[in-house]
Amino acid sequence: MAALLNPSRPVSANSMAVASSTTHFLLGTFDPRRALYLTSFSRRQVFSPHCHRLSSVGRFRLCCESKALETSIRRCPPYLESALLSSSGALASDEWRTVPDIWRSSAEKYGDQVALVDPYHDPPTNMTYKQLEQEILAFSEGLRVIGVKSDEKLALFADNSCRWLVADQGMMAMGAINVVRGSRSSVDELLDIYNHSESVALAVDNAELFNRIGEIFCSNATLRFVVLLWGDKSCLTIDKKEIPVFTYEEIIELGQESRSALLDSGDARRNCVFQTINSNDVATLVYTSGTTGNPKGVMLTHKNLLHQINNFYEIVPAEPRDRFLSMLPPWHAYERACEYFIFTLGVEQVYTTVKNLKDDLRRYQPHYMISVPLVYETLYSGIQKQISTSSTLRKFLALTFIRISLAYMEAKRIYEGTCLTKNQNQPSYLYAMLDWLCARFVAAILLPMHLLAKKLVYSKIHSAIGIRKAGISGGGSLPAYVDKFFEAIEVTVQNGYGMTESSPVTAARRPTCNVLGSIGPPIPHTEFKIVDVETNEAVSVGSKGIVKVRGPQVMKGYYKNELATKQALDEEGWLNTGDIGWIVPQHSRGRSRSCGGFIVLEGRAKDTIVLSTGENVEPSELEEAALKSSLIQQIVVIGQDQRRLGAIVVPNKEEVLLKAKKSAVVDPSAPELNREQTTNLLHEDLRHWMSGCSFQIGPILVLEEPFTIESGLMTPTMKIRRDRVINKLKKEIENLFNTSK
Repeated sequence: MAALLNPSRPVSANSMAVASSTTHFLLGTFDPRRALYLTSFSRRQVFSPHCHRLSSVGRFRLCCESKALETSIRRCPPYLESALLSSSGALASDEWRTVPDIWRSSAEKYGDQVALVDPYHDPPTNMTYKQLEQEILAFSEGLRVIGVKSDEKLALFADNSCRWLVADQGMMAMGAINVVRGSRSSVDELLDIYNHSESVALAVDNAELFNRIGEIFCSNATLRFVVLLWGDKSCLTIDKKEIPVFTYEEIIELGQESRSALLDSGDARRNCVFQTINSNDVATLVYTSGTTGNPKGVMLTHKNLLHQINNFYEIVPAEPRDRFLSMLPPWHAYERACEYFIFTLGVEQVYTTVKNLKDDLRRYQPHYMISVPLVYETLYSGIQKQISTSSTLRKFLALTFIRISLAYMEAKRIYEGTCLTKNQNQPSYLYAMLDWLCARFVAAILLPMHLLAKKLVYSKIHSAIGIRKAGISGGGSLPAYVDKFFEAIEVTVQNGYGMTESSPVTAARRPTCNVLGSIGPPIPHTEFKIVDVETNEAVSVGSKGIVKVRGPQVMKGYYKNELATKQALDEEGWLNTGDIGWIVPQHSRGRSRSCGGFIVLEGRAKDTIVLSTGENVEPSELEEAALKSSLIQQIVVIGQDQRRLGAIVVPNKEEVLLKAKKSAVVDPSAPELNREQTTNLLHEDLRHWMSGCSFQIGPILVLEEPFTIESGLMTPTMKIRRDRVINKLKKEIENLFNTSK
């Protein structure tokens, strides 16, 4: 470690190696620009030095004479830093007390194994477990060197990459609280999060992002410094003089030099007061990206996240050297908790992007992929499109085999006892036995055709999808038709459930009992109850109501928002999820004997549409049915206080035009359809796909442009923000219903 010091100004650092009161301490060489940054905003006085330049040509070696000592306080993860704590006489630990503690265990068990592969950043990166641990420690130490103090908040606005993980864990490892968000959020949203969280500095994905937000941030926020995770400072277009900017490499180099000096100097350790980070300390602030309401800062503690790490194995029994494919935003609680967990098992994580997903599934053949329902819907649509464009014979065979497999799996669910029911009364022994025998008979007849289908058709699909063990779906509702399709072709998709406020997973389907239509049983140490919407009293199993959850993973609360915290968390620790659901009754026989206690969700309480007739409608069921249509890209069902339902539809233009030509609605050479033709075709398709629903769609508002994250109409986890869509299109919706009366 080195710094260029102004003799009239004291040096400060959170964890510098300090000398005794009369010792000359050689600190090494360093780039003077970074040294100037250190003196510009270092804040804690460690000693008052007298410094002398010892060399020129832009490089400096410092000799500092300490006249007065001031003890520095250093907070550490007790297991990750146990060697350092023990040598300093501080209390170490042999168990995980904080999230960063996992890296020492993994480095010891899987040291030279590849931990991660990041092929799409410059430079492409491969890192072993030992290298990853050292990188995290170096980044953490680098933050101390540039003046970051424990408990300060640092904003981390970046996307999925290995450096995101290092920055996230480096911040946690020195006791700072990171405030996370993705780069695709709007400037206003990022600024609001930064200011509301009282962050002191900013780590961003790259220069491009800082160029986009920097001017507004410099004018409306207090920035002590900025860290670029990728790229260099030459790409910055904003004035860098007022705000120090560090590259990732500079932070790592600072940390390595300082850490080396600390470990080599007993005097340095003696002049530090070591404190362990507590399990109940806040580790991160995650601002919700819900489909309704303004974002709130969820305070997640190390204890919250460790519960997830310690209890995911029942859901994902991964083994060392299994390969995971990562594509979700890592700041989202779902991807984040899963990543922490898998790195404790010695797996190899490969980072991919939406653009490269299909190719990487084939290339890497991952054992597991953790993703959101939209990704599985996209894979399903791709398979269906490939089948529909095949020759007539191949198309007929594929569709026939899929129908047979769907019937086979339905019979299999019956005799295995994994069918969902709300009925608290179980069937008689005689009926249950006859039902079981009938299902076994049907399955036995269909099994040979199903096995033939696996060999002739599904093996090719498996090769293209590439998921060897299971796809884990969370962050939204998995459509039933997608769920059944993947079951039919024997690609395991396990649906789970949670929310940011619960770190996030509270329930998930297990590989040994993957009950379709459910979100599985609660994970260990987690309780569920269903309460009446109006009275808030617990209802009996099989009855529908608001889902509440309690467990060690439930958040500490919302940052600086006591009112919202009280609304979400009651005095007994129950978290109101805002979701509607029910619990499957316990039966010892019959079709549901193997899924008692499983949780079933049926939509959001706030999404319920109340028609002027007094009828309550859950739009999610209707939207799921509508999305089976290849003509519909996105849909939002509307109709609050109206006599009938309507819908906002973003059509799949290519598919609509193709159907119009096949139906002779337009000439085969027509380049496009008019709005009326498009609307009529959409109406026709909706009637077909929603024929089995309790409600039908009336007037349709057709949009040209899809809902996107950039427009603010989708969350970063690709869920449509229903309230924002309706507010933005308020006048168009009023006109739609007025003209259709």
